[in-house]
Amino acid sequence: MEQTHLAGRLRRVTLAQRRLEIYGRGGDTPATPSEKEALMKAMLYTTYGSPDVLKLKEVGTPTLGEQDVLIRVHAAAANAGDLHLLSGTPLMIRLVAGLLKPKHQILGADVAGQVTAVGRAVTQFRPGDAVFGDLSASGYGAFAEYVAAPAHAVALKPAGLTFEEAAAVPSAALTALQGLRDEARLQPGQRVLVNGASGNVGTFAVQIAKALGAEVTAVCSTRNLDRVRSLGADHVIDYTQEDFTRRGQQYDIILDAAASRSLADVQRALTPRGAYILVGGSGDRFLQVMLLGPWRSKKGGQRFGTFVKKPTQEKLAFVKDLLETSRIAPVVDRCYPLHEAAEALRYLKAGHTTGKVVITLSQDKRT
Repeated sequence: MEQTHLAGRLRRVTLAQRRLEIYGRGGDTPATPSEKEALMKAMLYTTYGSPDVLKLKEVGTPTLGEQDVLIRVHAAAANAGDLHLLSGTPLMIRLVAGLLKPKHQILGADVAGQVTAVGRAVTQFRPGDAVFGDLSASGYGAFAEYVAAPAHAVALKPAGLTFEEAAAVPSAALTALQGLRDEARLQPGQRVLVNGASGNVGTFAVQIAKALGAEVTAVCSTRNLDRVRSLGADHVIDYTQEDFTRRGQQYDIILDAAASRSLADVQRALTPRGAYILVGGSGDRFLQVMLLGPWRSKKGGQRFGTFVKKPTQEKLAFVKDLLETSRIAPVVDRCYPLHEAAEALRYLKAGHTTGKVVITLSQDKRT
């Protein structure tokens, strides 16, 4: 889950302190006439709280480091990590994000847009390139008209995808890929169960597991059964009607984006050498897996764990190839203009999304 990776992200949020210098005034001090040309609109939060604390303000357009690209943002996506950074909860977040107020002020990890300038050490991109990427390891900042990002955090946008569709991909797809391929070490022919298959990560997990040759069982609610079947799931379980841990079926891999069953329950649904990988759920479940996972893993041949998402260009390139060969496709639930980012986060927080919630700037006519 985006939430389970938050601890790792937070270790890197200190990179965003540099962004404070880049973004300058933070919208608190009126710009002089000569500075007006260097301003952009961004959704800022200067105090922790609900989505209501987000305000549309004018701030300084980012400047570039040698290894950076400047991106004109066409679309961004909302993630659970944005909600936790916004609220400053759980409290351990504040140890690195700011004890009393946020050290960085612009949310947004998933980005899709057009390069407008490159740092002098950047050779792989040029102005005009359409790119997408995951900024969770490099300071966030996509809820704005422009963002400066390290060149290694982005890749060329997949051909055939709109900016909105591309923005829906990086964080969730990279989480699913790392969980299945790198952590669970999925092999063709294995049986994979995705719990929470209709959510941000789950929709990609179903598709990526199929692309890697697995037999996939998807768990979701009644209203999402048809959507999940359309993603390629071999079997679909309606959790309102049936408990997947009590069917007598065992799986080589359980990728859990919902954490709706206890570890003891999911253990009996694993094969003797199966892997349980947590990518979603509450902070308490995350800590439980971190603390008890190693003990349960040593007790038998099964493995229980979670991980810190590590965005890389290799993973982005792998996902880009899956997209361009139509083996996976993004699922966009709703789009909101930039000035309605607070409403987008409220909708995400309600927990009823199917796929991604996208913030679009191309449709934002507000001045």
